[in-house]
Amino acid sequence: SAMEMVKQRITKVAKGMAPVLIHGESGTGKELVARALHACSQRASGPMVAVNCGAIPENLLEAEFFGARKGSYTGASQDRPGYFQAAQGGTLFLDEIGDLPLAMQAKLLRAIQERKIRPLGSTQEESADVRIVSATHRNLATEVQAGNFRQDLFYRLNVIEITLPPLRERREDLPLLCQALLQKLARESGFAAPELDETSLSQLSLLALPGNVRELENVLHRAIALGDD
Repeated sequence: SAMEMVKQRITKVAKGMAPVLIHGESGTGKELVARALHACSQRASGPMVAVNCGAIPENLLEAEFFGARKGSYTGASQDRPGYFQAAQGGTLFLDEIGDLPLAMQAKLLRAIQERKIRPLGSTQEESADVRIVSATHRNLATEVQAGNFRQDLFYRLNVIEITLPPLRERREDLPLLCQALLQKLARESGFAAPELDETSLSQLSLLALPGNVRELENVLHRAIALGDD
């Protein structure tokens, strides 16, 4: 199945240090793939730091990524580590990398190339030992053509690509996926995991599920909460 191929690819590329770009629609499980890559890597005992690039105000990006020295900006009352410092010796997962503004893309490119970062307000550079895994729902090649994404950064991040197919293209995974999600929901809520019968499964397989795995999880969550059979 499509997901078997994804699994094999994760196992194959996890051991190296090459950057990985995960591509897929919203809700397909890109962060799960990043976590699996980290868990199968030689850095598994190190930290895994996940960042949503689209959720950080532009004026705070540099401080958030590279850290900041006390007094380097209003409100910086002490030295603050950034994501690169937090992920030292581990994996830095940059979700929605396509949302980064061009100025920040240049700084990120430099950090990846030089393996060094300079905290805001510091004169000293620090070494950055992180493996970069990034993810996007956008077509970055198209974004490069449109001038919204740096081509050199795209080549740096996209050394290994993993594409996650949307749920509508992997219906054969539904039974196993539902089973796994129900077990997860049961663990979280302390219920026994309900069994899915053929009728429920065929009903689920008729849903369009544009929100992919996340939407499927919500559907199952609601069904459990409402006590639907």
